[in-house]
Amino acid sequence: MDYPLHEPLSDDEIVMILEETKAVRNGHFKLTSGKHSDTYIQCARVLERPRLTKTLATEVVNRLPDDIRHSIDLVVSPAVGGILFGFAIADVLDCPMVFTERVDGSMTLRRAFEIPVNASVLIAEDVVTSGGSVAEVANVVKASGGLVVAVAALVDRGGEIKFDEPFYPLLRRETPSWDPDECELCRQGVKIDSPGSRELNKN
Repeated sequence: MDYPLHEPLSDDEIVMILEETKAVRNGHFKLTSGKHSDTYIQCARVLERPRLTKTLATEVVNRLPDDIRHSIDLVVSPAVGGILFGFAIADVLDCPMVFTERVDGSMTLRRAFEIPVNASVLIAEDVVTSGGSVAEVANVVKASGGLVVAVAALVDRGGEIKFDEPFYPLLRRETPSWDPDECELCRQGVKIDSPGSRELNKN
């Protein structure tokens, strides 16, 4: 398929990219937030295409306010979903990038990664629903003495955001989600899929 590799990109072109790469899935899903949904946005289907990922990362960077864009010293992403997009954004910004991981359920820095004191940090994620993972990354940054100047993401699913930092999603695409005890698909006995990376630690 012929995906747009120019920039700037329109929102319609970004939607086309998500749909044509089959990133938008329908079914019964458990989200990283713990909520259930009939729609899952699998950004890995987009991120498996390096040139396309670089184009989207460039678009995100170009949409940031000038003062924020020029202040960024470091990009930090949560593993696993945010790593590729965060790396692409750091490439566009020409700055370092590190990622956090969960250890015994808590987000932390490993692999001798460091966040310099007073570093201006952009947190990069693929999909944000409630922003719980972003909030955890922000706490890691602040505990290290860094300053979170903004959060960027490929997609904002439209959930209730749990962080206070300025948020710049490339696309806002509201999709329904419910607490498990309110899920009609569960009541119907529809098999559930848990495609999020948080489930990796349980295997």
